[in-house]
Amino acid sequence: MRRIVIKLSGRVFGDNDVYSLRDYIDIFGAINDVQPIIVAGGGATARHYINRARASGADESTLDELGIEVSRLNAKLLICAAGDRAYPHVPLTLADVQTATASGLMVLSGGLYPGQSTNGTAALIAERVGASIFLNATDVDGVYDSDPNVNKDAKIFKTITISKLQDILINNTSVAGGYDLMDIIALKTIQRSSIQTRIIRATPSNLKNMLQGKQTDMGTLILPD
Repeated sequence: MRRIVIKLSGRVFGDNDVYSLRDYIDIFGAINDVQPIIVAGGGATARHYINRARASGADESTLDELGIEVSRLNAKLLICAAGDRAYPHVPLTLADVQTATASGLMVLSGGLYPGQSTNGTAALIAERVGASIFLNATDVDGVYDSDPNVNKDAKIFKTITISKLQDILINNTSVAGGYDLMDIIALKTIQRSSIQTRIIRATPSNLKNMLQGKQTDMGTLILPD
């Protein structure tokens, strides 16, 4: 089976998402020739804990650990929704992910190590398991030249090079600051391993189309330099 790594936005675990977790799981489990490895984001719950801990004086590594714990709880929610279609444990290391993937079942992971976003974690997992594609399913349609939540005339990039996206992140423009795209660890991993990577909006229909090889031009394709 083809292995596809999907970073699933933490937004889908919130009360305001119009889809249920089962809606996503049913899509992931319905494609016979694909083994999905899903990395859950922490979302608003993680930000809540991180903000409260920061206000209490916690150091940054502790804040990272809080975010990881929340993302693992979200992964556990996906396991509950998937039942026996999923590997029953949330991996704690890259080696654990590799063991879980060898089962042939759907794998649900959260963050792994402090200092990495779940985007960086997902890219490293894609590299480790030899994924054919890495999908970053987030809360926007792709990468824009400015924040689409602020600028209604923002233009989407259908393709963007890693160096261009890295410049956007390093310069901390509204694209990086307004919504979660990629971090430097993710981009360096994508670059060194030439992982096919696409940023799309997280909806069950979008993910179904991508997993089935339909509408493969949606979102933004990240190109190696």
